[in-house]
Amino acid sequence: MVKTKEYPFSFHTLSNGIRLVHRFTTSDVSHCGLTIDMGSRDEKSSENGTAHFIEHCLFKGTEKRKAFQILSCIDGVGGELNAFTTKEETCVYALYLQQYQERFLELLADIMFHSDFPQQPVEKEKVVVLDEINSYLDTPSEQIFDDFEHLIFGNHGLGRLILGTPRRVMSLSCEQLKDFFSWNYTTDKMVVSTISSMPADKWFSLCEKHLGAECKTTGNMSRKAPRKYEAKTVVEQRDTYQSHIVIGNRAFSYRNPKKVAFSLLNNILGSGAMNSYLNMHIREKYGFTYSIESSYTAYYDSGVFAVYASTDKKHADKTLQLIKHELDNLVQKAINPVSLSKFKHQLIGQLIVNADQNQSEMLAMGKSLLNFGKINSLQEICEQLEQLTPSEVQDVAQEVFSPDKLSVIQYL
Repeated sequence: MVKTKEYPFSFHTLSNGIRLVHRFTTSDVSHCGLTIDMGSRDEKSSENGTAHFIEHCLFKGTEKRKAFQILSCIDGVGGELNAFTTKEETCVYALYLQQYQERFLELLADIMFHSDFPQQPVEKEKVVVLDEINSYLDTPSEQIFDDFEHLIFGNHGLGRLILGTPRRVMSLSCEQLKDFFSWNYTTDKMVVSTISSMPADKWFSLCEKHLGAECKTTGNMSRKAPRKYEAKTVVEQRDTYQSHIVIGNRAFSYRNPKKVAFSLLNNILGSGAMNSYLNMHIREKYGFTYSIESSYTAYYDSGVFAVYASTDKKHADKTLQLIKHELDNLVQKAINPVSLSKFKHQLIGQLIVNADQNQSEMLAMGKSLLNFGKINSLQEICEQLEQLTPSEVQDVAQEVFSPDKLSVIQYL
């Protein structure tokens, strides 16, 4: 059994419902982020792209700060301020020297509760987002993943593009942004996480001073599950040098207990390292593809499993056949206990290494508290992995990798 040394988590809830989680570090660099249970799947179809655009506009001005003052507040002392939007969360986060912890919390409260979405900067930001959309459209290796999620989820929120469309982005008004923000970004959906050398009780007090002073707000968002899934195949002719392929299926939600076994299986197949099955059995053996990998994204009520490969067009059909063969092997035959044990320890090692990267660990803390109301320790996760059997791993392979359940999209 692998033993990991960890500092404990400390938890607190502010008077307005914002939840806090703190973990101590000996580093002089602090990481802190505010995660909101609000992403692109929570938009109405007519609002698609609004959450992502709001994330951009949070840095464009508040009642007391101009855009340059927001950006220089943390960057000006050597730190980094950033934000991102996913299908289920929005996050604003930063890293900075520990002595600037209060500076960031004051800024965070200002942009999250007092952004005024000034018209001129908002109009300029539309051009920036349009460039982002065009850049994305010029990158088939990225676009194919969104096309695949649209293939398996249809017009459900999980099947829509986070960025929205150029027409929708250009139509957004400042009043629409303010209304959307006030309705959806409420304190009951917010978690603030930090990894810092500042003692937890002192950090909680600073959070109460700056974030807890804001009014308590609540939302009534409810998420609807995607409709019944049917496997589909789509082939598109594209003017590209290479063929791009994605094959996969819906997978387990993050609330499903089979998520752990499937995460291990995905790691073995193609997301873990250069010794993955896909890399060794297709790239190294045949040389058909430079880029081949598998991925697993778990959502509230569903998930996405996908294998991606890019290859010369003359090798596209053979590459797809080889991927299907690898998936079917995992369906038909359990991984032997010795190999499974090696892959367990490989994944555990990766998790321990990742936990040493404080930024990703801080973000994971916030997401876990938001999704589960708790945070499993690294030791608990490692123990769950250690206990998995070959039959449990084969069981999830049979559920997700069954040939009649696999959808395919190809750019030829």
